[in-house]
Amino acid sequence: MKSTPLSLIAGTVALAAVTGFAALTAPGDAGASEAKAPARLPVERSSLLCPSPSDSGLAETTYTSFTPAGKSDGKTGTAELKPAVSASEDDEDAKDAKKKDKKDKKGGKEEKAVVALKDAGKPVTSETSDSDAPALVGTATGRLAPGWVAQQTTVSSAGDARGLLGVSCSAPDTDFWFPGASSAKKRRDYIHLTNPDDAAAVADIELYGPEGPLASDVGDGITVPGRSSVPLLLSTLTTEAADDVTVHVTTRAGRVGAAIKTAEDGVGSDWLAASADPAGTLVMPGIPADATSVRLVAFAPGEADANVKVQLMGENATVSPAGNDTLHIKSRMTASVDLKDVTRGEPGSIRLSPGGSGAVPVVAALRVVRGSGAKQEVAYIPATEPAGQRASLADNRAKGSVLSLTAPGAAAKVKVTVSAGSEGGEQAVKTYTVKSGTTLEVTPEVPKGLKGSYALTVETESGGPVHAARTLTVTESGIKMFTVQTMPDDGGTVEVPAVTQDLSVLDH
Repeated sequence: MKSTPLSLIAGTVALAAVTGFAALTAPGDAGASEAKAPARLPVERSSLLCPSPSDSGLAETTYTSFTPAGKSDGKTGTAELKPAVSASEDDEDAKDAKKKDKKDKKGGKEEKAVVALKDAGKPVTSETSDSDAPALVGTATGRLAPGWVAQQTTVSSAGDARGLLGVSCSAPDTDFWFPGASSAKKRRDYIHLTNPDDAAAVADIELYGPEGPLASDVGDGITVPGRSSVPLLLSTLTTEAADDVTVHVTTRAGRVGAAIKTAEDGVGSDWLAASADPAGTLVMPGIPADATSVRLVAFAPGEADANVKVQLMGENATVSPAGNDTLHIKSRMTASVDLKDVTRGEPGSIRLSPGGSGAVPVVAALRVVRGSGAKQEVAYIPATEPAGQRASLADNRAKGSVLSLTAPGAAAKVKVTVSAGSEGGEQAVKTYTVKSGTTLEVTPEVPKGLKGSYALTVETESGGPVHAARTLTVTESGIKMFTVQTMPDDGGTVEVPAVTQDLSVLDH
């Protein structure tokens, strides 16, 4: 049945309202005959979450916020990281803080930002030594939203958890994979769940060891109250101790940010970030040249086993580690292999790819150790997406920052921008060529007149995909404390489909 003229008019008005930018033209007009390709436009809003940094009174934490400079269109913008309220029901201070927060909102007062970014192209920093520093919830809008990144870096100089702990504040999501965790007695791994929204989120945590799922009665239906953070010790979620565990976090309601803080007796501590989504081919970039131990942990979440090739992309070529050129990963069982000092004095990256029986999606991460004996220190490198159109990372220092660029396929040309310093200095730009199947390690040129820290921005100009990571080293008491953060595409632009008129939708 065709619509009456009156309903046709009403439907046309509704269509125009829904499409917003659609132009109404008669069916015979030129312009309505061809669909235009989607345009890539800057995002208008970004969200980031930073976990609670440390419970040690001997730790110093630095927050760094940065948005890469872009084309100015006159828009205003804000980018702020504000405290989340602790979700502990046993913490009276947290309850009081929550009540005060509600009172402030009713009274029209704003929470004070821990870090507030005002301009693109120059990072801002903030520091804290509070042992009860909260998780942070952040939002960027307008011109400061595209490519907004934040880094949380903690130096813990004493105790069993001593080390350099670094993590890129991440966007909220509903699904996370963490290969490389542990429920062993020598480890204290806490999964931090942070809810950026006002409504409560409900999360499920599944643990998988070498023999399959670990028994757990308390990992389902974990409530994370609105704008709050919940830390959970992995060893309390199961009675089974396993050296290598894969953690799967999903939400049945709402969304969360997730990261795992690890501490290993006699070795050190760091953050374990989520792996890239399950895929047949994965890259873990940025193994330091002086790594004394590299352990690969992988997991196949589907119903099929995975056979993968393990390859090291070094300075000059791609090679297979002797005796460890393949890895069999049974379905829903965590597999691991000790690659020892696989880099042998050269920087490198690990690539996993299908081993001949077809591509089976997997997730993976590396546990990397530098030093020996009492001077060991640990860091983690999860599989990561390519840097893509643009990727940025904050909190780089005049000493101790190294950038790794890996081209697993075709050679690539990459532009690296070193931002102005947080307290002064000039931006610098340099272009590098990364040979096919190799890892290029570069020490960024310190900006002229640098004061404070700077940010790095990587842009792929031509060639194949490039995977990037930054290693930050801080020496304390003769120990080379270090942390590695990967640099996936910042998602600063999104495809917006062109809208064309199709009045056939009004014909019933």
